[in-house]
Amino acid sequence: MKYLRNIAAIYITFSFIIFLGGCSLLPDTPKKYELVWSDEFDVPGTPNPLYWNYEEGFVRNMELQWYYPSNAWCENGTLIIEGRREQYANPGYDPGSSDWRKQREYAEYTSSSLKTQGLLSWQYGRFEMKAKFKTENGLWPAFWSLGITGEWPSCGEVDIMEYYGGNLLANVAWGTDTRWVAEWDSSHASIAGFGDPDWSDKFHIWRMDWDKNSIKLYVDDILLNTANLSQTINPNLSWGPSNPFRQPHYIIVNLAIGGTAGGDPSATDFPTRYEIDYIRVYQ
Repeated sequence: MKYLRNIAAIYITFSFIIFLGGCSLLPDTPKKYELVWSDEFDVPGTPNPLYWNYEEGFVRNMELQWYYPSNAWCENGTLIIEGRREQYANPGYDPGSSDWRKQREYAEYTSSSLKTQGLLSWQYGRFEMKAKFKTENGLWPAFWSLGITGEWPSCGEVDIMEYYGGNLLANVAWGTDTRWVAEWDSSHASIAGFGDPDWSDKFHIWRMDWDKNSIKLYVDDILLNTANLSQTINPNLSWGPSNPFRQPHYIIVNLAIGGTAGGDPSATDFPTRYEIDYIRVYQ
């Protein structure tokens, strides 16, 4: 009987090890979190209109691209945002205007910017994106969030992923005493520092873990930045809430070109693609 009990114990232990090994084959769902929303981009064609709307035209940072919805589509299970070198006539062109958006007769590039504003927003949780993009000069891809109330920057901005000039950036921004001037908690990591010459040809995972106390920003499980939310206070409540990171945020995903930080794209190969495998929100 002792022999039989030993055999049984060995069998049970072996079965348990197999079970644990089998668990490693399951999707890597974050502990303590449940998936509350995702877009896997599995349906070919136009991105889901229940999730996404678009920015259009010249929008910010004196960027060179004209944002145009048709530069974004779903293909083979990914969202494609394509940057193109092509001329687009500015319908709001006004050579006498002081607004840079109207001073340009043409855009020399086109791209897309998608956002969940007015459709979906979330307060706290884990926000995750799996994506890849080229790291050539002049390209400025991003995955970020803005608060639903207040004007920028008092609404609160989180750059979960931003790339330009050879660096990944992980930023949190809120308001100051000067209107439209941000206080930044910023960090950057050099792409060259990852030591992988094929880095831009591979998919990577960006993540924000956000609760009432902090925002933590990661790439491939490497912590890039931590913001203490006891310090992210707007000094002027005329422009936004007291703490813009204790309100819901919506998501933006875009590929900018040039502008105040993107660099000179004139020697970069176009078209270029920002490819997104999925975006998920856990709470």
